[in-house]
Amino acid sequence: MWQVRWQSAQRSARVAARRAERGARTAAGTAQRAARTASDAARLAWRATPPYTRQTWRLTAVSATTGLAVAVAAVAAAGPWDSGQRTAERAAAAPAPAAGGEHHDDGRAPGPAPSAPAVLTALGGPAHGAVGRGAAPVPTDAGLADALAPLLADPALGPLRTASVVDVAAGRRLFGEKPDQAATPASTVKLATAVAALTRLGADHRIDTGVVLAGPARIVLVGGGDPTLTARASAPGPGDRPASLRDLAAATARALKQRKLTTVALGYDTSAYAGPVEHPIGPNENIAPVTALMTDEGRLDDSDHGTAPRATDPAGDAARAFAGLLRGQGITVKGDPAQAHAPAKPERIAAVHSLPLSALVERMLTYSDNDIAEALARQTARAAHRPASFDGAAAAVRATLAAQHLPLAGAVFEDGSGLDRDDKVSANLLSRLLLLAAAPDRPELRPVVTGLPVAAFTGTLSGRYADEAAGAGTVRAKTGTLTGVNTLAGTVVDADGRLLAFAFMTTGTTDPAAAQKALDRMASTLANCGCR
Repeated sequence: MWQVRWQSAQRSARVAARRAERGARTAAGTAQRAARTASDAARLAWRATPPYTRQTWRLTAVSATTGLAVAVAAVAAAGPWDSGQRTAERAAAAPAPAAGGEHHDDGRAPGPAPSAPAVLTALGGPAHGAVGRGAAPVPTDAGLADALAPLLADPALGPLRTASVVDVAAGRRLFGEKPDQAATPASTVKLATAVAALTRLGADHRIDTGVVLAGPARIVLVGGGDPTLTARASAPGPGDRPASLRDLAAATARALKQRKLTTVALGYDTSAYAGPVEHPIGPNENIAPVTALMTDEGRLDDSDHGTAPRATDPAGDAARAFAGLLRGQGITVKGDPAQAHAPAKPERIAAVHSLPLSALVERMLTYSDNDIAEALARQTARAAHRPASFDGAAAAVRATLAAQHLPLAGAVFEDGSGLDRDDKVSANLLSRLLLLAAAPDRPELRPVVTGLPVAAFTGTLSGRYADEAAGAGTVRAKTGTLTGVNTLAGTVVDADGRLLAFAFMTTGTTDPAAAQKALDRMASTLANCGCR
């Protein structure tokens, strides 16, 4: 009996299987016909789609696939996770404490100013999938006003609030709030110093420090105004290095020995600069006395940027250090080095050269380096045949910018660094300086843009934008901070891929951290919005 039941069950199973197979074939055929219909429709739609839209679809598909692959690889490499985030990542992501004034960091992170990461749209260039310079959609004036006007009303900002936003490709202002009113710029005035120096001298210019013969058995160390000349041992690793006092001493000793001189008197010449050496703010950890001869910016600790105790006589200290290095090379130096003037037509026996001006500008902007700023202002004065003093540098910077037809109404340049509260510039001028630096026909000015700190990553913006995801890595800007003054000027690529230059300035603030956040929020808003 059970055999009959088993055979019946087998037949029933075979019938059911055949029915299922026929159903599957029918469903497959229907699906294939539907797929062919959908494919035909998609091809027709693709052919009817404009080329720029097709490129956008391609980019989206590739980006999604690439992003998924990168995410899978990252997760695989990350190892165990703790509640969705590794402990190490939490530690690395912790924002650095904000700092007020010009004290942006502790200055003990050695290394050259980082160049701009290659993660942003090319300056003034099209976004992915666009055709031609500036092909991404332009924000509208009304759209930007709707986005920025409420943020300018933030009570964290001071009574004076000015702003300018410019489209880089078109060169047109898109938004302004008292854009032509002059205000205290703090360190954003370094943008003016940088543009003036690069315009007068060129990006490849280097500052020399030399040694000349000045009579029988007498040499003079001649300062050219390079504040980055270093007396420290060279750091290991590749890359360009600042001019070295040690290298200069070694070259000088070789030249002297070739002349059968092993005993000399040493003088030092600082006449490349004129006028007072002390900044109007007085002795300060933000800047050394401004002299044509110094080593390591007159720093008395091992820092290479940020605030530090400073030498009161950096030129004399550099000369004494040089004498000690000569003795180490087997040269006897009689007595103490003394100030002197090099002969009118000296015989130079050794020299070292600074990094190119492009690198000095980048470092100045990334770390808001006041010593480099004052040096570049004086180099500009020398190139303009003016006295290399505070007054001469101010006149040279202004004249150089005026020749570029920049808006200088109300502008006052009392120094090159922005430490002087009497400096005055407009938001319009700051945004136009950035526009000029990004111009395709002004490549010598490009270090002004590539030297800008990257939000949340480099320089004076490395500890900011922790709460501004849209701006982090996208905003690049020069910061400015004095008591009661907060400014921010830079570039940003908006959500549509359009490159914008901006300047936000406020005076009369009482909470510097809150004011910084308000300015950062405005820049992040530009990054996050197409604003149409």
